[in-house]
Amino acid sequence: MALQSKLIVYAAIAGLLGLLGLIFWYGNLDTPELELAEIELTNVEVISVNKVENTAKMTVTFLIKNPSEKTFTVSMIGYQLYADGELLGSGQYSTADIAMPGRAIFSTGAEIPLKNTFDLSKSDVSNEIYQSILDNTVSNFRAQGVLTTESAWSIVEKEFDRSI
Repeated sequence: MALQSKLIVYAAIAGLLGLLGLIFWYGNLDTPELELAEIELTNVEVISVNKVENTAKMTVTFLIKNPSEKTFTVSMIGYQLYADGELLGSGQYSTADIAMPGRAIFSTGAEIPLKNTFDLSKSDVSNEIYQSILDNTVSNFRAQGVLTTESAWSIVEKEFDRSI
């Protein structure tokens, strides 16, 4: 009787491990599809200026595209923003604290712009760059960072470097 009990326990453990392996394998099927997500930097604009504190609020807009067959959401875009080659600072678009059903859904062929507010302080950049941003005379904005996409089973982080 003791041998039979041990065999039942071993069979149950093997079955459980097999089920976990199947779940892991199924979850990894999404990874190549999620890596196809595309990100573009489409717009950077000043929305307000505080002349007393020498700060500017800017909107940074990314266009996210889904050319794959898998539906996903974007939980985070972490980036460094540059103007004419000078680093302005770091920014982050995040929906990590929102449940997946409450986020923008990127189904097959979807293209959705995601906007993020970027705070710029004059003390963090050169006077020339700060003034050119206020005057809207910057010739090139660049965002470099990581796009994080999620499906029900997988999370993929993809590096990007985009300019406008």
